Amino acid sequence: MFTFWWILLWFIQQAEVRAFDLTECLHKRSGRLYRAINNEEFILECVLPSRNRTHIFNSSFLYKSKVLWFWQQKPGESLKTINNESTNPTQEGNALWFRPIGINATGIYICVIREEITCLKNTVEVQANNNASCLDNGKNDLSLLNEMGHSISCPGIHCYNRSQRSPVTWYKNGIQVVLREFRPGLKLQDDEILLVPVYKQDAGIYICDYVLFDNGTQWTMRRVFRVKIIAQNTVHMPNILYPSGVKALEVELGKPLKMECKVLFGFEKDFVPVISWYRDNTESKSELLVSTRVHVEEFEGQSHVHVATLMEVTERDLNSDFICFAQNSVGNSTRVLKLKRKERALFKYILPGAIAVLVGLLVGSALVYWHWIEIVLMYRNYLARDETIEDCKEFDAFVSYAKQDSFGSDSTFRNEEQFALEILLEVLENKHGYRLCLLERDVLPGGAYTDDVVTAIKKSRRVIIILSPGYINGPSIFELQAAVNCALEDNMIKLILIKYRSFQEPESLPPIVKKALKILPVVTWKSSNSSSPNNQFWKYMHYHMPVKNNRRLGKNSLKFFSKGCLAWMSIAKKPREEIRNLRKDEVIVMDLPISTIT
Repeated sequence: MFTFWWILLWFIQQAEVRAFDLTECLHKRSGRLYRAINNEEFILECVLPSRNRTHIFNSSFLYKSKVLWFWQQKPGESLKTINNESTNPTQEGNALWFRPIGINATGIYICVIREEITCLKNTVEVQANNNASCLDNGKNDLSLLNEMGHSISCPGIHCYNRSQRSPVTWYKNGIQVVLREFRPGLKLQDDEILLVPVYKQDAGIYICDYVLFDNGTQWTMRRVFRVKIIAQNTVHMPNILYPSGVKALEVELGKPLKMECKVLFGFEKDFVPVISWYRDNTESKSELLVSTRVHVEEFEGQSHVHVATLMEVTERDLNSDFICFAQNSVGNSTRVLKLKRKERALFKYILPGAIAVLVGLLVGSALVYWHWIEIVLMYRNYLARDETIEDCKEFDAFVSYAKQDSFGSDSTFRNEEQFALEILLEVLENKHGYRLCLLERDVLPGGAYTDDVVTAIKKSRRVIIILSPGYINGPSIFELQAAVNCALEDNMIKLILIKYRSFQEPESLPPIVKKALKILPVVTWKSSNSSSPNNQFWKYMHYHMPVKNNRRLGKNSLKFFSKGCLAWMSIAKKPREEIRNLRKDEVIVMDLPISTIT
């Protein structure tokens, strides 16, 4: 499709050219006579004389389609069309670019502006360097140091005195250099451009024109040269960015490998840096693998990547050091790349992951083990159900300990009694809200001791036994035996053994008591324990006590609920005929739903 449009455009151009006779253009006087130097870059523009020549060329594609170029090398020869397939010169916008121009390019150039229906004739004379009027033609490419003061002179300008030529007209990138339109710090002085200082934006294509008066003929001498802004030469050695030399590169045996060496070089004008790869093995001398020279063209310097390829990784490669060597005019830098065998995924990821999980489980299990009591108590405080509701028990725990009445005023028994009647009551009742049952306080005197003990135990959810030599060898051991028997009959009753003092089990203990002492939970009391609820001893006691939430039921409701349960128990003990004869107000509590006992 693109080719079709070019063919169509060519036919249109030919038709427009035939619309007027180019022979007339050949007989016209040349608009300008140009002189160029052989093997230099040259530009020939197509601009009407009446137009403002502040812009001598425009590289736009639109201008390229509006201008047609023809060339006659010698007088009498036919005109040749300069089409888009030409490589030297090439048409760019409204101009012809010669890169470079040769001796054979001398001749007459005619350009046709399609919209103007007119043609322009220019004559170009190409001079050889040794045939030019002056051998000192200057340089056609300049490299200026950034931020330094410099001047740009038109090449060959000093070959002519002022009487032989006109002042110089300067163009940069096709635009005439006018002081008021260019940057501050630029001056035109003695046909030179002064740059104080030089900036990066001063780079570009500079064209200088001046008219030579030769035997009454005015020739326009045109010189085209390029200005490049460079930095000062670096004062640093090459910086090798990779390899870093910190860790070895994992590879697979038998597989190809590409090793990259990335180096940052500073700018240098007259030195070409080098990057090389070496193999260093203890069994042999260093071996050069590959080497290359790099050209640093960037203003601030440039990074380059150099690759060495191993067709197949072997055991020898694993035992070798691969050295990246970089050198510039300042010095050299090296980095070492080591190779190691790539581990399997099982050993690299799965096994360490499994070990980490196992360690985490062990640590978590240890934490749970050491803080199990705290975890359970926290759960009971917020989530567990109050197990004291609807169990028809009056007390949370019955306290059994050795009484000092039968042993005189021994201080040992006084201490036990003080622990039971003061310390236990202070923590469990006053701070934790449990209700304890003490024979001396909560059971009316006058009844049989054994019956009172059994009845109190049955009314309790737990039985706290304070073990000591006096308890094991005294009459209070009956309370432990009664508690065991009641627990066997009622699974809601559980025993908590507190080892207050060390003791020796007598042979006379009943077997059921001996078995209970072996299998029941035992909490040891130490004299150093305080009455703080956060003490470990009290945490264990709280753990073995029933789950109870005092916020759910008020004290009056609990009393009312306990009276109802006692009424049920008393009714259950009465003969059937006595139950029939009960008054209505005695059993009204039997019909109350649980939701009303609050």
